[in-house]
Amino acid sequence: MMEVSGLTVRFGGVLPLDDVSVTFESSTCGLIGPNGAGKTTFFNVLSGFVTPASGRVRAFGEDLLAMAHYRRARWGLRRTFQTEQAIEELSVYDNVAMIHEHSRLTSSKRRDDVLEAISFVGIQASPSDRVGTLGAGERRLVEMARCVVGSPRLVLLDEPAAGLPDDETNHLAAVIRRIPQHTGALVVLVDHDMGLVSATCETTSVLDFGHLIASGPTAEVLQDERVVNAYLGTKEVA
Repeated sequence: MMEVSGLTVRFGGVLPLDDVSVTFESSTCGLIGPNGAGKTTFFNVLSGFVTPASGRVRAFGEDLLAMAHYRRARWGLRRTFQTEQAIEELSVYDNVAMIHEHSRLTSSKRRDDVLEAISFVGIQASPSDRVGTLGAGERRLVEMARCVVGSPRLVLLDEPAAGLPDDETNHLAAVIRRIPQHTGALVVLVDHDMGLVSATCETTSVLDFGHLIASGPTAEVLQDERVVNAYLGTKEVA
């Protein structure tokens, strides 16, 4: 569980997050909203890239904001970005192993842990293949393997399926659904694909201009009139 209380971020006179309070229960939770709503800023606060003006974040009973940003990966925070972070010149194995090196686990089981993570996400390429030789879908799965290796506690996914065809998005959705049970981690998914959000998220929260406007079971939230007006643009939501 992650409890966010009164989270406010100021960039000059702009408030990308304005007194946001929300609870993310276990399993996979969605975080949606139009461009500029504050979603990436929220992830940046959790990652330690942005220091909030006020507020608290407690994850699994610990004060996340009190940790130095470099300690959060060791604690168990994992994240994807809208821009791929895997290093093209390195192999699939080495890209995943470098995340394991910064986890709280010992190196004695590193090889087994890394190969298990690669298998879990369904990468078809050889672990020895360079990431730069892979297609877009496989590269995205490398990013996912980097998120599940090393006993994660909090997995933040920032538009992981952007630009992927339907079959690869469906495979990614199946992987995301399995992460909480497989690792015990809380997953927070940011995406504009409402089909993906509906398929993976038990609950969803919605930001608009830095304010939380709705939070609850995903199907109910996607039918909320405030959400329709602010983000979806239509009441015909699947």
